[in-house]
Amino acid sequence: MTIQAAGPLLDGCVLAVIAREDTYGYSLTQNVKESLGVSESTLYPVMRRLQKDKCLTVYDVPHSGRNRRYYKITERGLGKLGEIVSEWFGFKEKIDAFLGGGKNQ
Repeated sequence: MTIQAAGPLLDGCVLAVIAREDTYGYSLTQNVKESLGVSESTLYPVMRRLQKDKCLTVYDVPHSGRNRRYYKITERGLGKLGEIVSEWFGFKEKIDAFLGGGKNQ
């Protein structure tokens, strides 16, 4: 069984990778795909939506006769990432309590 990352959690993972450094699309998709088992066809729409929501900006850099599209996180994106991280830790604590048999229900 595989637990799927979707919605805001997937947004947070994409934003976290780009927050570390500007990243071109293929590199980003391979990084997230390797870690979470998510397909490229799932990630590119996430990146486009985050760009539309002004959480990411894009710029092109020539590479071997082609352009690589790089993604850069914006201030708005950093804010959204902070919200997702905060929500994640609250959610994770609750799940840990259930799965770990804790009494913090």
